[in-house]
Amino acid sequence: MNLVTDWKIIRKQFNRSFRQNLHVPIASLDGDNKPTITPIGSLFLNSDQTGFYFEKFPKTIPTYAKINPNICVIAVNSSKWFWLNAIIRGKFKSSPAIKLYGQLGDRRKATSHEIKRLNSRMKSTKGLRGNVYLWSNMEFVREITFTKAESIKLGKMTE
Repeated sequence: MNLVTDWKIIRKQFNRSFRQNLHVPIASLDGDNKPTITPIGSLFLNSDQTGFYFEKFPKTIPTYAKINPNICVIAVNSSKWFWLNAIIRGKFKSSPAIKLYGQLGDRRKATSHEIKRLNSRMKSTKGLRGNVYLWSNMEFVREITFTKAESIKLGKMTE
C-alpha cells in the first residue's frame, strides 16, 4: 500500500474504524523496548500523511515518545456485515485493516481548527455528561508524521 497515492483510502478506513470502534489503538515501545498499546479516541488524519490526537488522558505515550517516537496505529473494519459478506463470498471487497507507521512529534497547543474537528466528531454526544467529562478542555495535541502504510492480508481472502 502506498502512503501517498492511497491516502484517501487510508483516511476513509480510519474514519470508518472510528465510527465502529470509537477509538484506534496506538502501539508504542516502553523504556525496556516492550510494546504497549493505548486506545485513542481523538486521532485525526490530515490531508498530507500527517495526523494528530488530543493528548489529555494518555500518560504512557508522552513518556515513551521521549525515548522512542515510533508508533503504529491500526484501523480495523469491525462491521459484522463486512466480515459476513466476505466469508460468504470468500473474499474481502476492501482491506479488513490498515496499519500506519509513524513518528510522534511535539505536544503543542491545539489550533482552533483542530478543536472544531474534535467538536464536529463529538457533536452527537453534545450535552451529555460523558461528553463533558471526556472531551471538554481538550487543549493539547500531539502531531504524528506517517512514514509507511500496510494493508492487512488474510490469505486468499485478500488476494
